[in-house]
Amino acid sequence: MTPTTWTSPISSSENLSDRLESVRAGITDAAASAGRSAESITTVVITKFQPASLIIDLAHLGVRDFGENRHQEAQAKAAELADLGLTWHFVGQVQGKKARAVRTYASVIHSVDRTSLVNALSSPALTSSAPSSSAAPEVSGVDCFIQVNLTDDPARGGVAPAGLEPLVDDVLSAPGLRLLGLMAVAPLGEEPRRAFARVRALHEGLRRMAPGATALSMGMSGDYRDAILEGATHLRIGTAITGNRPDHG
Repeated sequence: MTPTTWTSPISSSENLSDRLESVRAGITDAAASAGRSAESITTVVITKFQPASLIIDLAHLGVRDFGENRHQEAQAKAAELADLGLTWHFVGQVQGKKARAVRTYASVIHSVDRTSLVNALSSPALTSSAPSSSAAPEVSGVDCFIQVNLTDDPARGGVAPAGLEPLVDDVLSAPGLRLLGLMAVAPLGEEPRRAFARVRALHEGLRRMAPGATALSMGMSGDYRDAILEGATHLRIGTAITGNRPDHG
């Protein structure tokens, strides 16, 4: 694999820097309004369809967390940029047959939404009784969010609120999975803050089952301020930072 080059920023890097700083300022302002510290909020930059060169530029600017939602594209970028020490978040729907492949590069999966996926992602090897001197490599765990569907459309990603508690039980009992909290997308046509308030209420119930699951992944380019006001700890921001995606047929 050819080593990643850090010496050739793309020509639009100044605009990229401006957009990044604008979002960072917006996050700081929203956090202050919520009586929170901006440092407690993780910004995951979504780079779907964006070239690896843009990710390198963002790494130059101090970004460490990147999100992708297509396995093939994410896997290729993670391999190409492996020497940069980035944290990869998978934010799209995970096909069960690709779950093990996703967890080889993704440190965080934001879209756990069904028991079959929990089973595909779990690692029974973590609970084996093999002696410590075993030559077998240790299987690392993966952090995850449970995605909640805030719509009435079952075809949308996420578990229905009524099915949340059983899925929480499944994740908590699955070896190799660490539950961070809930993830959601504000539905089109609903006021974002109201939608995020619904997630916050569900999260309060989750905390009774899993006190350590303190995170909320919600808020994107157009609604991250509302998400912060309702307690978001992880924002998934794409075009507000990266600019428009390249044409993709």
